[in-house]
Amino acid sequence: MDQIIAGFADALTITNIVLVFAGVLLGQVFGAIPGLSALTAIAIAVPLTYYLPPVGALGFLVGINKGGTVGGAVSAILMNTPGSPEAAATAFDGHPLAKQGKPLKALKIALYSSVSGDTFSDLVLILVAAPLAAFAIRMGPPEIMSVVILALTVIAGLVGLSMLKGLIAAAFGMLLSTVGLDPEAASDRFVFGIAELMDGIPIAAVGIGVLAMGEVLHQIKLHSRGTDDTHLPLASKNRADRRISLAEFRSCIRTILRSAAIGTGIGAIPGIGSSAAAFIGYEAAKRASDKPESFGKGNIEGVAAVEAANSAVVGSNFIPLLALGIPGNVAAALILGAFVVHGITPGPHLMEEQGQLIYGLFGAMIIGNICNFLIGNAGLRFFVMVTHVPANIIFPATGLLCLTGAFLAGGSFAMLLVTGFALLGYILRKLDFSFVTFIIGFVLGPMFELSFRQTVILADGELAYLLDRPIALSVLGLATVVVIKVLLTLKSRA
Repeated sequence: MDQIIAGFADALTITNIVLVFAGVLLGQVFGAIPGLSALTAIAIAVPLTYYLPPVGALGFLVGINKGGTVGGAVSAILMNTPGSPEAAATAFDGHPLAKQGKPLKALKIALYSSVSGDTFSDLVLILVAAPLAAFAIRMGPPEIMSVVILALTVIAGLVGLSMLKGLIAAAFGMLLSTVGLDPEAASDRFVFGIAELMDGIPIAAVGIGVLAMGEVLHQIKLHSRGTDDTHLPLASKNRADRRISLAEFRSCIRTILRSAAIGTGIGAIPGIGSSAAAFIGYEAAKRASDKPESFGKGNIEGVAAVEAANSAVVGSNFIPLLALGIPGNVAAALILGAFVVHGITPGPHLMEEQGQLIYGLFGAMIIGNICNFLIGNAGLRFFVMVTHVPANIIFPATGLLCLTGAFLAGGSFAMLLVTGFALLGYILRKLDFSFVTFIIGFVLGPMFELSFRQTVILADGELAYLLDRPIALSVLGLATVVVIKVLLTLKSRA
């Protein structure tokens, strides 16, 4: 109890509240800009957190992640151009509402549903993190190795168009994670005489390069072909079209709770992500509705279902991250990098060793939800203006921020790394290789290598050793089932 009180007290300091507020604001702005997202902002911001206290740094990054879910709905509703992938389903009903002269109504139900779904998943996280960590602490190297294999298999199968390409991208990420000193022999690997690589490739350089700069290059290429953005007026003469009445919100509560539960469950499974949650939540709401034919034509329940589901993923993604040290998606992988930078190792022992810090993070998440609500309500009109900023200003400015963040993280050599990984990110996108699995493979690589080598030592070369580890066998069997199901699904589509 003392750790819980002390942790929440840490989160409630003026400095940390301001950092969370700034993170939410930055996330909403980046999320509202088509072609950018909260991931871009997190990748740029991770190096800036080096100089912040741990709770403030993590609260700042979590705030960006939360704000991005709200911001992504803005351009989806007003321009039919999602600011983030998961907001694509928001446009199904959000944009028709805007075309009917009800853009503020659509934006407000998106905001309220997003905050509600996010808060729901945060409460679930707070309740289950400690019990799950108590179970996870009993896991040894074979179990950790098998869980990493399952995570990579799920991610490779569900992200991107090809499981083979996903596994190749993950394997390449794991290969690059071996650059530096061997954890057992202390000999250098793939360093090629470059002293700066002795400590390995920094996650900040990979995140900024592949995610942020790679996306900038990709978007510049798309915009060079010409775009056709349609801007809608925000004003409406009818007052009822500019607000959500209590009766309207009440009619959406069941949909919001259903989608929040769906998003929380999906977020707790590594690799599926908020995009899948958004579409599943939308389809569930449509099936449960008395008027399913109204979906896609401006039904506020459609907007509520999507936003509650994709926002619920933000909190529940931390369940595997904190309990097992496995990031649920790319945002969690980048935040995992921030944990490591501050000398914190997520995993089964985290609640025991850093309980006060974790409850401080939980407090920052609750503060982030409040900030999301307040900033969203106050800034809807401003964020509409953000969507009108020309691409020839947005992308060069973002590129400059990327290089500045890289320089702060590691000087001129880090800038060279970011440039190289930007080209890699662009190539991955062009060839339809999943950059998501690449980054998560890079993050999970050291954990997999260490647990695999420890398992080999414990087994002494005998495969029968795994027969005495039922949990590891069960998880590996589940990974096999996932592979078979994905292959059968792809075969049926062919």
